[in-house]
Amino acid sequence: MAAAINQIMNIEERIKSFALFGETLRKSLNNNLDVSVGNGRDRSLLRILIDTQVNRNPWFTPENVRRAIAAIAYELTEENLIKWTSTYNGINDEGNPLRVAVIMAGNIPLAGFHDFLSVLITGNKLIAKTSSKDSELLLVITSILCKINPEFKERIEFTDSTLTNFDAVIATGSDNSSRYFDYYFGKYPNIIRKNRNSIAILEGDETDEEMQGLGTDIFSYFGLGCRNVSKIYIPEGFDLKRHSKKWDNFHDIVNHTKYSNNYDFNKAVYIVNKENFHDTGYLLMKEDIRISSPVSVLYFEYYGSQDAVKQVPELLKEKIQCVIGKHYIPFGQAQCPHLWDYADGIDTIEFLLKKKIAGIL
Repeated sequence: MAAAINQIMNIEERIKSFALFGETLRKSLNNNLDVSVGNGRDRSLLRILIDTQVNRNPWFTPENVRRAIAAIAYELTEENLIKWTSTYNGINDEGNPLRVAVIMAGNIPLAGFHDFLSVLITGNKLIAKTSSKDSELLLVITSILCKINPEFKERIEFTDSTLTNFDAVIATGSDNSSRYFDYYFGKYPNIIRKNRNSIAILEGDETDEEMQGLGTDIFSYFGLGCRNVSKIYIPEGFDLKRHSKKWDNFHDIVNHTKYSNNYDFNKAVYIVNKENFHDTGYLLMKEDIRISSPVSVLYFEYYGSQDAVKQVPELLKEKIQCVIGKHYIPFGQAQCPHLWDYADGIDTIEFLLKKKIAGIL
């Protein structure tokens, strides 16, 4: 049966399947019942999950789950999928599909979707180990995809058990878990991702709209994503207190219990330690040379010249996921990566294609 699948589902069919999948998600998000693929139960279940994930994981509010699904849905167009895949030689050579184990993070909803997509779009087989914090969404996403193209059923496997019988590994986690991953999976072809954070570089003449966009980059997903801005670089003399008022429309974030607990804890620590910080009432801003700030805290650092600050992304490239600013990713777009924006700058498609061509089976 596997041989038949390899002959049938070429790259054009995989692209069309995911493009239709994206369209299905967009229609479901827009409450459009005229969805040609899947039944009413699937669409209703997706909408129910959007509203109820917060009961399983308090960080997964309906707004954040919808945001994550929308970021995927609006990127999965036939035009984008063709643009993405057409740059790779050999992507249509099925050969013997690899069994790729993917260990997914659970910091934000559907954090592992890009790896899910990359394995399947290259014609390989997926063994997915989801995070306990984000186990339901991908299952429903998968059921919708398999109704669009039933051949994917033979290519997707979920497991809660010890991973076995695989050819390559993609694992995402913390700096601590990466050591575990290195120990157990180091002998296999692998991509192992560690902690990353994102920064913003301000020039001092940002518009109100750009500052509000930066607020989205800071506060979306409560700042838990590796693409969330955790630190900003600002020119000397920049009035951060005044400009931070542009973020007051995010004030209600402090009403979220877990975020509020972090806010209260970090504020108490700073007060007890007599550290300088600015309190907006919903965000603590602290001057610090580090880039990884706690939840509810934004680090900032002053710079003296453009030449100096331009060196920061290169100097910290092993710790930075992305850079936001006038000459980088536009303000407000941190959590809207394109298909070709790879985590940690590691080209997942190239990795998978090289392993397949190398014939590691």
